[in-house]
Amino acid sequence: MTQANASNTPLSYKAAGVDIDAGDALVERIKPLAKKTMREGVLAGIGGFGALFEVPKRYQEPVLVSGTDGVGTKLKLAFEWNMHDTVGIDLVAMSVNDVLVQGAEPLFFLDYFACGKLDVDTAVAVVGGIARGCELSGCALIGGETAEMPGMYPAGEYDLAGFAVGAVEKSKILTGADVAVGDVVLGLASSGVHSNGFSLVRKCIERAGNSAPVMLDGKPFKQALMEPTRLYVKNVLAALAAHPIKALAHITGGGLLENIPRVLPDGLAAHLVKDSWPKTELFAWLQATAGIDDYEMNRTFNNGIGMVVVIDAASADACAATLRAAGETVYVIGKIAPVGAGAPVVLMLA
Repeated sequence: MTQANASNTPLSYKAAGVDIDAGDALVERIKPLAKKTMREGVLAGIGGFGALFEVPKRYQEPVLVSGTDGVGTKLKLAFEWNMHDTVGIDLVAMSVNDVLVQGAEPLFFLDYFACGKLDVDTAVAVVGGIARGCELSGCALIGGETAEMPGMYPAGEYDLAGFAVGAVEKSKILTGADVAVGDVVLGLASSGVHSNGFSLVRKCIERAGNSAPVMLDGKPFKQALMEPTRLYVKNVLAALAAHPIKALAHITGGGLLENIPRVLPDGLAAHLVKDSWPKTELFAWLQATAGIDDYEMNRTFNNGIGMVVVIDAASADACAATLRAAGETVYVIGKIAPVGAGAPVVLMLA
């Protein structure tokens, strides 16, 4: 074929690398998954140009709370280990747990899935995890976008972004403004690394090589590292309805040392007791392999505590009991105190 004839050959979108039929097949396969997440307020969901949602009428003065996040370099392990069914839960959890911190009930979720070439089975596994995360947190998966962009991503890789919207009564927004000296700090156990610190996790895996443990905390090594972010929504909302919780902090990037100060008034500090919660085999292995001190661990990883609850001392035991009855593992990890001159806002006590 001459150059002239080649330049006249018709080009299709599929020949250019975008398979519309595959995209359509994906939409059809995820519709039943999204349907399981439907709840009050959904007027129109998957398939339209925009998703419609009506704020439930039980709210008197609803304030909308929004959050967005991704899964980060944890996805690199999902690609390498072909473990795609739980990263969608991570995606949901990172946003809905943030929305929860303001005292809000997550209402609906949207996702963005981008890849170079769409593999329908992989995408269904990912979106299945997203739908499961929404179902577990009581919010509706009402829309999203699948973008097939040839040349933008290496073969077999994709990226994710998630967007959550919740609502809270204006009078019940958690700001942390009434946190006071003597309040108790409760820590809710994490399910593992969650979705932060994986650039360091991957370096630890690389350093360990064949000496990496077979099991950690009773789970196969890969499963222990890929365990999805815990969804605290339903249990914490129940505790909020029953107890005078003053502040919540989702322990994500920056760990305990940088997330707790975000919900404390000026002049107050959290004094945490170092051994008030157990160190798991997973975090012990990460610390030993990385060769880092406790300070670096507590500002890189959640280190075993995924959500912090601040409440007055008189209500702390009852609140902890409610959370434990719902299935959370709860530790009393410290108290609120005045900030000392030149002292950090989060102080780890021996």
